[in-house]
Amino acid sequence: MQPSTFNPWTWRDPSALAGGYAPASPDAAPPERPEGTGGGPDAPGPGTPVDLVGYRVEAVDGRIGSIDEASDDTDDRWLVVDTGPWIFGRKVLLPVGTVTRVDHLDRTVHVDRTREQVKESPPFDPDGYRKPDYRDRVGDYYRETYRRG
Repeated sequence: MQPSTFNPWTWRDPSALAGGYAPASPDAAPPERPEGTGGGPDAPGPGTPVDLVGYRVEAVDGRIGSIDEASDDTDDRWLVVDTGPWIFGRKVLLPVGTVTRVDHLDRTVHVDRTREQVKESPPFDPDGYRKPDYRDRVGDYYRETYRRG
């Protein structure tokens, strides 16, 4: 059996987008919701396409920025995040594998990287970010951040 390799381009928990709930553990029950609310007025139902553009993005140690663009292509899922003034208005490309949960009521995407790790990521290439070789470079950077901890 070969060891599994972390793929930063795949969702770790697809239910995070489908219903806005990511369990704390595999055995955890979803939170109680009043009958008929379906998770609130902004929570999409399972299988509903979700447009994350405009959602805030929070790292483990604070706000990163907001989503400028997102892709939900089967194998090429990513978020373009406009970081605003904290790193001179730079945009970054985040693989969706960095997403830990999505809160649709607060319109916030939580990622498992620190602000410093995002700041040190490869420069965003507005002309090449859709190309596999660029995404490989970004994916390699985030894969290494998981190895280093």
